[in-house]
Amino acid sequence: MPTNVMRSPLAGRWFPADAAELRRMIGGLVPVPRPAAVAGVCAVVVPHAGYQYSGKVACQVYARLVPDACERVVILGPTHSISMHGKVSVPDADFLETPLGRVAVDTDFVAALRSSPQVLCDPRAHQHEHSDQIQLPLLQTFLGGRIRVVPIVVGQMDSQSSRRFAGLLRPLLDARTLVVVSSDFTHYGPNYGYVPFARDVPRQIDALDHQVFARLAAIDVAGFHDLLQKTQATVCGANSIAILLELLPKDAQVQEVAYDTSGRMLGDWENSVSYLGAICVADWRAPQPPDRLRVEDTVPLDEEDCCQLLKLARATLEHAVRHGRAPAVEATGVGIRPGMQQTMGGFVTLHLCGQLRGCIGEIEPRRAIWQVVRDRAVSAALEDPRFVPVTSGETPDIRIEISALTPARPVASYRDIVVGKHGMTIAKRGRSAVFLPQVAPEQGWDLATTLTHLSRKAGLPADAWKEGAAFTVFEAQVFHEV
Repeated sequence: MPTNVMRSPLAGRWFPADAAELRRMIGGLVPVPRPAAVAGVCAVVVPHAGYQYSGKVACQVYARLVPDACERVVILGPTHSISMHGKVSVPDADFLETPLGRVAVDTDFVAALRSSPQVLCDPRAHQHEHSDQIQLPLLQTFLGGRIRVVPIVVGQMDSQSSRRFAGLLRPLLDARTLVVVSSDFTHYGPNYGYVPFARDVPRQIDALDHQVFARLAAIDVAGFHDLLQKTQATVCGANSIAILLELLPKDAQVQEVAYDTSGRMLGDWENSVSYLGAICVADWRAPQPPDRLRVEDTVPLDEEDCCQLLKLARATLEHAVRHGRAPAVEATGVGIRPGMQQTMGGFVTLHLCGQLRGCIGEIEPRRAIWQVVRDRAVSAALEDPRFVPVTSGETPDIRIEISALTPARPVASYRDIVVGKHGMTIAKRGRSAVFLPQVAPEQGWDLATTLTHLSRKAGLPADAWKEGAAFTVFEAQVFHEV
């Protein structure tokens, strides 16, 4: 059978085509003295700019690996050139070739991935992409030529798509697999259409980058998505990082090992790209808690739980409108009861004079419901993109409603959705949207009308629900101020 070799499109462009010259370039980037290797590294985050910019940060990461501990490398790099909503692409190749030689592709791993319709083989995704390919000479240098690689170009993902792909990857990882997440951090300046601040630029870029990293270090999936939505931070590998967050064991230790910016290197802050390197120490083989709680794992909130949650939401709303942030929970006078410690999804909805004034929440049960209510009260008041922020003059007339959710579960068809009982999500072509259970009855919609509006909310055609869409359903305990 003929060997299918994919030659790196970067040779002679992003790095030298001559092997000796490339070795000298990388050798000049290796940290001196070389840092001690760290046992148990299961994943790394590395930048992917040209070596003259991000190479030193990347080498600080790779120098900490134990070469003999790794046999397979899964590279998650973002697409910079084509649209692949909700999808990834893996090249059709047996070997990848750089000036330093050939690296075998783990074709069995790739075949397992391709059992999913979420995984494509789109030549356009690999023709000019650098995010995955630029890692290869570094991996060859630090891990040798006997590794097998799985180069994955990641398309545009929503939270459901990244979770779904992580669920596909997770059973395939073992103790000798390294996951490489290829991502630069903030792209600042007019060249990137991102100028959120104009003063004290170096400090503010640093602060923004480390806000993003803090969510990664905490393995806070919801917080990561929320921060990116709030700041619109231009992290080009955000989708790859989101997949990593879905993959990592909750006890993983994430450590930053290097950070730099092109602004500092060039002494020019008009445009700057940030490079952050990190290692993640954990064991892919360790038993993990179930990805989803079951409905029977939660119990209804009692009357006093509901009263305290509404009190917490009210105190948070009033403080956030005045000060732009949530108060310390101790300052609200709310006691955190055992029922309020349950891990649940939830939404906070604000009404003013009978009209919607803000509604934001989180479907996935990832933290205590009191934390959801506190944070989403701030989001509903100040961050709902459909409305201007709530003002202090409005707060006395706002009515707060809380929806505490049961865990979402997939259904085979939209025909399984019961209007008035089920909240629902739709996902198709990388787009998604959610309706709470009370939406359809409040509007007087039947199922077809509800799904038509849900499709439009997701930015899909009105009839997108009829074919090829995926649905989940959940139920809600809804309570509100009187």
